[in-house]
Amino acid sequence: MAARDYYEVLGVQKGATKEQIKDAYRKLALQFHPDRNKAPEAEAKFKEVSEAYAVLSDDEKRRQYDSFGREGVYQRYSQEDIFRGVDFGEFFRGMGFGGFDDIFSQFFGGQGPNQPGRGEDLTYHLQVNLEDVVQDSNREIEIPRNEVCQTCNGSGARPGTSPQRCGTCGGTGQVQKVQSAGFARLVRITACSRCGGRGYLIGDPCSDCRGRGAVEKTRKIRIMIPAGVEDGHTLRLRGEGSAGESGVPPGDLYVVVNVAPHKMFARRDGDIYLETRVGVVQAMLGTELTIPTLYGDVKLSVPHGTQPGTVFKVKGKGLPRYGAWGKGDQYVKVNLEVPRNLSDHQKELLKRFGDKS
Repeated sequence: MAARDYYEVLGVQKGATKEQIKDAYRKLALQFHPDRNKAPEAEAKFKEVSEAYAVLSDDEKRRQYDSFGREGVYQRYSQEDIFRGVDFGEFFRGMGFGGFDDIFSQFFGGQGPNQPGRGEDLTYHLQVNLEDVVQDSNREIEIPRNEVCQTCNGSGARPGTSPQRCGTCGGTGQVQKVQSAGFARLVRITACSRCGGRGYLIGDPCSDCRGRGAVEKTRKIRIMIPAGVEDGHTLRLRGEGSAGESGVPPGDLYVVVNVAPHKMFARRDGDIYLETRVGVVQAMLGTELTIPTLYGDVKLSVPHGTQPGTVFKVKGKGLPRYGAWGKGDQYVKVNLEVPRNLSDHQKELLKRFGDKS
């Protein structure tokens, strides 16, 4: 089933305020919370409204969604990043059913916030030229990163041996600490300090990775640079970051595309700007100029009597509009080139011309 529009999911208009979004989520979350609603579809609905709220309640994520839709959000943020920083607990405290920890468990498969969920995300800055974004192009980059140790298959233990369950936490990776204050009893769940939250101990570590389950390697990765991409745009490659220790899944690779300034052209969104010069006589009598574009030279007709600073549009010679249809245009500004060294004869002819005009 295709994902529904986040605004439609919450039942609000696209221009809704943060308070309206919050109120809408509060009602729907209480209606579909699995601890309250036992209908088969309640859990899926609860996850759907929670994801919509997590995106629309954050200014940056909401801008990304409004510009590029749900796919644009998931290209920039991992699922964990989408929900990170959202205080779901404020909606459920004191109501007798699950709050933040339960929601985290529902979205991330029972993984608690103190346990290592995946490897490190990596960022790579890729510099390209304006010509590189005229159309989709491929580029191969080299990334140093951690990868799963092939000797122990990520277990961290020497081949032929196995990790042992941690006796302190019983293999859960978590321990409970109970504090009492009068009639109140506070239970805190923290990562096990003995095993570091992994739930097991390695008695005989792998000689290649020394018990980490990962080794550092430099990997060549081919990426596709979308046509029309703008300077500073970030491409997300899922699972191409560093592998985590002890076999947890790898993080993501974020490639920041830096488009270098061009020696001739300026850019504004999908449009290209160029300045050129014509002589006084050419401007007065009209001429045809050969103009460079990102697609090769074209002819530009300059009519007689063209004034300094006139801007001409060369249709369709801009860049593809990233995330939209069509191409931009190229705008050519004509500046007047006044000759500096005139002969006496030329000066006399100009003087006669001025006297008669």
